[in-house]
Amino acid sequence: MAEASTGSNEGEERETDIRYPFSRCSSTGSIHTLTSSANNTDVTDDEDSDRGGQMSYIERRREAHTQAEQKRRNAINKGYDSLQDLVPTCQSSEQGQGYKMSKATILQKSIDYIQFLKKEKSKQEEEVAALQKEVVALTIMKLNYEQIVSAHQRQQPGQHSKQISDEVKFQVFRAVMDSLYQTFDQCISTNNFAEISGSVISWVEEHCKPQVNVDIAANIANQM
Repeated sequence: MAEASTGSNEGEERETDIRYPFSRCSSTGSIHTLTSSANNTDVTDDEDSDRGGQMSYIERRREAHTQAEQKRRNAINKGYDSLQDLVPTCQSSEQGQGYKMSKATILQKSIDYIQFLKKEKSKQEEEVAALQKEVVALTIMKLNYEQIVSAHQRQQPGQHSKQISDEVKFQVFRAVMDSLYQTFDQCISTNNFAEISGSVISWVEEHCKPQVNVDIAANIANQM
């Protein structure tokens, strides 16, 4: 009976082996499968982390570029606002405060105003040059008259001639002026201011010398 029971058990085991040939290896295969899945999960997590880091860097670069661009635009807009406040032609009482012109209009009006200032500067420089020439001419005339007075005072020091009437003085003065005007009219050119200045200086140096005026006055006095 024991042998029969043993044979029966062995037969059952064979049937089990035949019916489930991979049952004994299933646990090992399962462990290998789980390990492989865990490794794949770790690799995927690392890739996601790298991709996330790369995206974060790109986003930071994009954000920095956006901020720099916004800063540049703000600076440009501020420059246009300052230009509109500085240029008088960009300000109009009819438009009221706070009115903003287009950028193209601001630039055009600024260019026009700068050109106007350049013309005004050139005009004022010419006026200054003309005034400087006039100052030179007047200075020369002043020096000549001072020399005439000094020469007259040195001629007869200490002598007190009899009083001369105002009428005689006026007649002498008028005759001297008439004589000077005749030479002045002959020597002065009035085509432009430069020629006027130059000819006046030449006339003063030639005809307004102290000795020349003294001789004129003496001749006139002798004729009276």
